Amino acid sequence: MAKSALTQLQDQVEAIRREAYAAGYAAAMQAIRDFAARPAGGPSPARRRQAAKPSAATPRRGRPTAAAKPRRGARRRPQRGANARLIAEVLKAMPSGTARPAAIRKALQSDRGVAMAFTSIRHALGQLASRNEVEASADGKTWRYLGTSS
Repeated sequence: MAKSALTQLQDQVEAIRREAYAAGYAAAMQAIRDFAARPAGGPSPARRRQAAKPSAATPRRGRPTAAAKPRRGARRRPQRGANARLIAEVLKAMPSGTARPAAIRKALQSDRGVAMAFTSIRHALGQLASRNEVEASADGKTWRYLGTSS
């Protein structure tokens, strides 16, 4: 009799666990469907409602608000192809129209205030070369701007 009561209790616990799992799974899938249905880049409906609420009449003390100090992660991501465009502009501005990646990086940092890794510079040069906008010298160390291939 004690064994059957224990078995019955275990069955009830297992049934409750399955129901809770199914409810949590259904809620998670609904959240995914809501997220997928939302337009790209737009705030969620909950955030829109929060933004529409009037602010409190009394100012808060303590730490500065988000409006006063921009968040570090709030910066926008550069557009696709921005590195290639920047490098093409730098090569155009070079007196001889040719430069090594180190000179391109130095010009980007000093003139435009953009810090770019050498791998990104090499990748962008490869993209420009595939579009026949730049070409590498025979030794592959210097790059020359040819112009846009329209």
